Amino acid sequence: MKAIFILIYISFFILTGCSSLMLKPADFAWPVESVLSVDGQGRIQNERYSFSLNVKALLFAETRDSVNIAKVNLRMIRDMKGYYFITASQFKNVYVFEQTEGGLKLKNRILVEQNGLSEPALNQRVPFIQVVNGKNPAVLLTEDGVFEGEKK
Repeated sequence: MKAIFILIYISFFILTGCSSLMLKPADFAWPVESVLSVDGQGRIQNERYSFSLNVKALLFAETRDSVNIAKVNLRMIRDMKGYYFITASQFKNVYVFEQTEGGLKLKNRILVEQNGLSEPALNQRVPFIQVVNGKNPAVLLTEDGVFEGEKK
């Protein structure tokens, strides 16, 4: 009986050592949106969060124009789960990205305004991201799509 107890005790410590380390809960949210200007090479940079990214592919996906990229102001915010929400004036969609090794991977493209956003702003409304567009009703988003309000 004592041998079985010792075997179970040793097995417990071995199996505990094999489990991966998990740090929870975590909140990755940025408190306010960042408005980032695209440079001539198609890059944005956010010094506050030590963040830089080439966004040419995103601009081409939305506008089908990879030449006139300078002077575009992208609006970006990060939710508490760590997803990045990106949009801009004249965009029809809000793009949701997740972090991968060395970059961001598109998780979802959410249609929010068929005619394009005129005055977009992104706000943190935990657990949602709120899209405000001028005087239009605000829309609440998750990484999976529109939570509240109707798609236009």
